[in-house]
Amino acid sequence: MQRLPLIIAAGLLTLAGAAHGSSFIGTTDAIAGSLVNTIDATSDATSGNNKVVLEAREDAASFVGSDGQLRSARLEAALLHIRQSNPELEATDMQLAEAILAL
Repeated sequence: MQRLPLIIAAGLLTLAGAAHGSSFIGTTDAIAGSLVNTIDATSDATSGNNKVVLEAREDAASFVGSDGQLRSARLEAALLHIRQSNPELEATDMQLAEAILAL
C-alpha cells in the first residue's frame, strides 16, 4: 500500500518533466521562428547585420555548451542586433543563443 503513493508521485514527476521539456522546445522554436522572420525581413536592407547573427552560431554553441560561461564579442553583437531588431522580444541570452543555433 505504501508503494502506490510513490508510484503516483513518480508518474506525476515524469509528466511534469515532459511538459516542461515540451514547453522549452516550444519557446525555443518560437524564438527561432522570430529570428528567421527578422533575418528574412531585413535581408534586403541590412544584409551585413544578418551576417552578424549567422556568424555567431559557433559562439552561440560555445555559450550554450558552457551554460552561459563563455561569451564572445560576436555573440554579444548578435544578441544586441536581435534585441534592437525585435524590441518586443522577451528572451534570455540563453534562449536567443539556442535560437541562433536553430537557424
